[in-house]
Amino acid sequence: MRPLQISPATAQKLAESLKVPLEQIMHMPQHILLAKLAEIQKQEEKDK
Repeated sequence: MRPLQISPATAQKLAESLKVPLEQIMHMPQHILLAKLAEIQKQEEKDK
């Protein structure tokens, strides 16, 4: 499995918002990352 094709800045923001190490973000399977992003978006919409 190859690392995700995202910018370093995006990876840092994801690591902060998901509260996981940066290395884990870069090696996370894409479908899991997308699911976690969806959870974050739902939480942000709920907080508004």
